Amino acid sequence: MSTFSGLNTAYRGLSAARAGLDVVGQNIANASTDGYTRQRVTTSSIDAVQPGIFSTGTAIGQGVSIDGYARIGDAQLDAQVRSTASGAGYGSVRSSVLSTLESALNEPGSDGLSAQLSKFWSGWSDMSNAPGTASAASTLIGQAQGIADTLKTGYQGVSDQWSSARTQVASMADDLNSAASQVADLNKQIQQGLTTGGSVNELIDKRDGLTEKIASLAGGSVHANSDGTVDVLIGGNAIVSGTQSRTVQVSGALTIDGSASSPVTLEWSHRPGASVGLDGGRIAGALSVLAPADGTGSGGVLAEAAASYNAMATQLATAVNTVYSTGTTPSGTTGADFFAVSATGAPALGLSVVPTSAAAIQTGAAGSGALDGSTAARIATLGTGPSAPDRAWASFVTATGALAKSEIASSDRATTAATSAKTQQQSTAGVDLDEENVNMLTFQHAYQGAARVMTAVDEMLDTLINHVGHVGIA
Repeated sequence: MSTFSGLNTAYRGLSAARAGLDVVGQNIANASTDGYTRQRVTTSSIDAVQPGIFSTGTAIGQGVSIDGYARIGDAQLDAQVRSTASGAGYGSVRSSVLSTLESALNEPGSDGLSAQLSKFWSGWSDMSNAPGTASAASTLIGQAQGIADTLKTGYQGVSDQWSSARTQVASMADDLNSAASQVADLNKQIQQGLTTGGSVNELIDKRDGLTEKIASLAGGSVHANSDGTVDVLIGGNAIVSGTQSRTVQVSGALTIDGSASSPVTLEWSHRPGASVGLDGGRIAGALSVLAPADGTGSGGVLAEAAASYNAMATQLATAVNTVYSTGTTPSGTTGADFFAVSATGAPALGLSVVPTSAAAIQTGAAGSGALDGSTAARIATLGTGPSAPDRAWASFVTATGALAKSEIASSDRATTAATSAKTQQQSTAGVDLDEENVNMLTFQHAYQGAARVMTAVDEMLDTLINHVGHVGIA
């Protein structure tokens, strides 16, 4: 073996140690970078040159080969992160919507509808004891108008919440399309990089972050291909296939009033009308709360809430008007309604109070005189019994509270699972500064050792080349 081969072996050692230090530096520099996966230089020993047929003796290896830079990740943990992100995204949307809806009810509380109804029935009791009294009538009319305003405000709040969710789902669809397009572009860059023998680790980190985002938005799964690209499937259909991506779009009503006839759906842009099958993610959560009411109470939570407000307005008006219309005013007028409900639009928005003064309130029975308050007394008892409007409202409030509590608990569990999965992923893929410091010292010593070997070989060659033949010469 040539003495010069020692220089090459030492040089390869220097190069490998330098590459290791470079990787350590990259890891330390990105220790706090979100989504970064730590790397390691991969090396292997170079086989010895086999002696020829007429050669004698044995040969040593030719040093070390830098084979590449490996990402220290775990595909199974990555898949778990995406799966839990899907569940957490779905739960976060639903829990947020229901939490807001429950808070808007103001129940229990002095400003809630339950307290207002109780005062309303008490107002009728006061009217029965003092028919035609201006102060009692003014209080009653104010209480009734307060109920109408509360129902209107509640319905409008649900409608606004629905519209906000509708806007958000359109924005999330745009984010999904952007992420899918970026994954396809990264697939192309990674494919080209692997073909030319370059390092694509940072590109893979970016792609993994985007596939996690897609999972958070729309669920789905990721399948790796042999050429380094990945396919991303949603509901069994590819939104990313190699270097190509597809887009989605949101269709359906823009207001809660139109959701029954035109439900909001996510569909493929290239196949209008073909719904995208979603098995999780924020978009699925948003679509679930935007779904229309189904008449059984199990439809979209916002549409069901709006239907409950309308039903409450209708039931209250019907119950009061049925009794009220049989009474008479102190002057003998009869047959009018106490509440008016608009014939068009949402009943909760169109509920209003008809009488404006004590003289216009029908408190007594026909023919019983101006001081009779029997009709008002009958209305005062409408707040009790199995068919009372109060019971219907209480059932809605209880159901909403129970559902909100369940969704919040479910979201908390999903978030905990997602956090745990992310922690496990980081325990493998994250940068440990203590470990990197140890590696840095290792590569530093290796570099110094290889440099010392090169110096020793150089001194040997200098002796051989420059000093042979000079024995005894001063």
